[in-house]
Amino acid sequence: MTSTTQPATRGTRDTRRKVRDTGPSGWFAAPALIFFTVFAIVPLVGVLALSFANWNGIGAITWAGMGNWLNVLTDPVTGNALVVTLKIMVFSYVVQAPISILLGAFVAGKQRYRALLAVLYFVPLLLSSAAVAIAFKALLDPNFGLGAGLGIPLLAQDWLGNPDLVLFVVIFVIAWQFVPFHTLIYQGAVRQIPASMYEAARLDGAGTVAQFFHITLPQLKYTIITSSTLMVVGSLTYFDLIFVLTGGGPGYSTRLLPLQMYLTGFKANDMGAASALGVILVVIGLALALMLQRLGGKDRAANQTEGA
Repeated sequence: MTSTTQPATRGTRDTRRKVRDTGPSGWFAAPALIFFTVFAIVPLVGVLALSFANWNGIGAITWAGMGNWLNVLTDPVTGNALVVTLKIMVFSYVVQAPISILLGAFVAGKQRYRALLAVLYFVPLLLSSAAVAIAFKALLDPNFGLGAGLGIPLLAQDWLGNPDLVLFVVIFVIAWQFVPFHTLIYQGAVRQIPASMYEAARLDGAGTVAQFFHITLPQLKYTIITSSTLMVVGSLTYFDLIFVLTGGGPGYSTRLLPLQMYLTGFKANDMGAASALGVILVVIGLALALMLQRLGGKDRAANQTEGA
């Protein structure tokens, strides 16, 4: 009896060790890879091919060679759209990142009023970008908006029609909509930090500010990288909000690259040039995402169970 039980036990241990050493089979990733290939890689290859062709969206597709690329890269409107995109990306990040971290650390507390504040503050997450844009467009109307209603001349100016102000208004609206989302990410990350670290810091005499800079921020390293990637790369998709809010104007003040791609493809009926702009957007997004992931360092895959 002993001789039959021991081989069975040894076989079970070998099986467990084999599973632990090899991990899950690569076949588990097959469904995701199939969907990603069909809905991401194949369309991307199609857009890349279309960037070398002439097509108005209905008629025959003809070969254009490098014509679309030369037109796009030498068009000053494209350069202006790229500059506007970079401005919105940088200023949005500078505004959203610190506010999200501070609010995330604040609402991660256990007090009851913080839970109520968190629920109210996350309301913008329930609204679509188009709804947010329509609401702010009405509020900022110089004749019928909030400023005119309250009789405050400073607020009654034409915020969306002034080229010097409209970009900052757009950045404010973007922050109003997306800061709650990143706050939610930081809130969850802060709550994963072991309370023993804060207790030890308090015993050493560290105050709230010192605890934030010496415990909270270092422990949020990977969360900051993740949130920053979403902010920076996500800024390349601010199309619907700006399209409804300003339409890219006044002039070219808020015409960022995704909006320029839409206008080129669906207003000017030049799908080839629009595809070239789309490829530029993809390249910029991939480069930025790779750069931000590199900032995580060589230990970015390390286990943070003890500190995250």
